[in-house]
Amino acid sequence: MALRFFKCAKSVGLAIVCFLMLSACTRNAKLPVYGSKEWNGKDTLYHTIAPFQFTDQDSALITNATFKDKIYVADFFFTSCRTICPIMKTQMLRVYEATKNFPEVLILSHSIDPEYDTVALLHDFADRLGVESKRWHFVTGVRDSIFKIAQTSYFTTAMEDKTEPDGYIHSGAFMLIDKQGRIRGKYDGTKEDDVNRLIADITILRKEYGE
Repeated sequence: MALRFFKCAKSVGLAIVCFLMLSACTRNAKLPVYGSKEWNGKDTLYHTIAPFQFTDQDSALITNATFKDKIYVADFFFTSCRTICPIMKTQMLRVYEATKNFPEVLILSHSIDPEYDTVALLHDFADRLGVESKRWHFVTGVRDSIFKIAQTSYFTTAMEDKTEPDGYIHSGAFMLIDKQGRIRGKYDGTKEDDVNRLIADITILRKEYGE
């Protein structure tokens, strides 16, 4: 009975995702661009993600160039997190599955506990999730650099806090980044409805690039 229930729930979930993506295809909406903007006399210049350099679960160097001509979804987490991270990863897996036929869409998850989350541990973590490193990068690096890019580029919270049960405080946000490195959406990665909206918005954003 339980197996039948989960199969039915999975089918309903896939049907909802397909409906949302189909609905997005029929709309002509354009996503907003988040952050500051200025006019240089010729063009409007928007806020973009600052240059970064991290290492992923395969020891590969991950930079802005990794996402050249790519749309990606970014978040901040740590593997020993006992609060919102397991929920976030369940929801990000839904994004991973929903975009499996879109090679131009990637995922970037930053560990905010690089001392514990080594390359080897992130590799094991990705293996246990059953995801491909070419589509989903789990990165580690200099802790202050990760905190800084979270706060000043993605406008989200990620910091050490000894008063928290696991020693860190961070947002559960998923950020949608376009091919120009601009933030085009921010979603609560702990809520299924908001992640459904993200999946639909990825379809809208792909349409901007004629895909």
